[in-house]
Amino acid sequence: MAIGNSVGDEIREERRKAMGRMSPKEKFAYFWDYYKIHAFVTVAVVIAASSFIYQYATYKDYGFYAALINAGVSDVSAALPETWADEFQAYAEIDPDEYEVYIDTSMTLSDTDLSQYTMANQQKMAAMMQTGSLSTIVAETATFEKYAQAEYFCPLEDVLSAEELEKYRPYFYYTDTATFPDDDYDPTEVRDLSVLTIDHSDPSTMEDPVAVGIIVTEDNALADAGLYAYLADSKYDYQGHPADVVLGIPVSNSQPELVVKFLAYLQLGEQGL
Repeated sequence: MAIGNSVGDEIREERRKAMGRMSPKEKFAYFWDYYKIHAFVTVAVVIAASSFIYQYATYKDYGFYAALINAGVSDVSAALPETWADEFQAYAEIDPDEYEVYIDTSMTLSDTDLSQYTMANQQKMAAMMQTGSLSTIVAETATFEKYAQAEYFCPLEDVLSAEELEKYRPYFYYTDTATFPDDDYDPTEVRDLSVLTIDHSDPSTMEDPVAVGIIVTEDNALADAGLYAYLADSKYDYQGHPADVVLGIPVSNSQPELVVKFLAYLQLGEQGL
């Protein structure tokens, strides 16, 4: 050992000399044997950091988020929401540099399916309601009524203009608040509402009716895409009547006018409404 050199210095000196005698191929093999783990870790860190920076730089808040629950998406209709989102963003003049539009047809909810996926969707719904990021909910009657009973939706009288009320009143969906549970109701709880016989389009049959949704008729873009087509089967009848597709405005939505534009975009005001 040279005077003043440590063992580590000597090892590094010998390694340097050995490297000097190696061919390029041998040097690569040597590097790979001794430093491949370091290389993998470095590459992984760089990729993770790059991904984080990209996501942070490109992140956008939702300018509009529509949850189409239990839509019954097929292979044909699976790609439509992305097209609709782009088109609706332009139609509603939502700034694409600042906001993202998302039309979610993947969400399924059921009292009989208590899988982790269903529970995750329920938690997602609750979180989006709390943050105000959920613009509109579209669902079949059974699911819609559960959330109506939990008071998730704005009374339409409070959020629509006089002109809009007149236009959509024939298609209002009413919930009877006299049937609401006495305590706070969590829509994730299993409560059999199907035993009631209620016509949600006829407030005269209710004790305390409140309009909280708009019934989507058959002649519209949703039907054209085959969404909710399964409801034609009578086994999905609910509370003594055929199931409908209903759209509501969550109470946490600060821009209900965008939901009205969404109705117009889907041609609900022109084709059938």
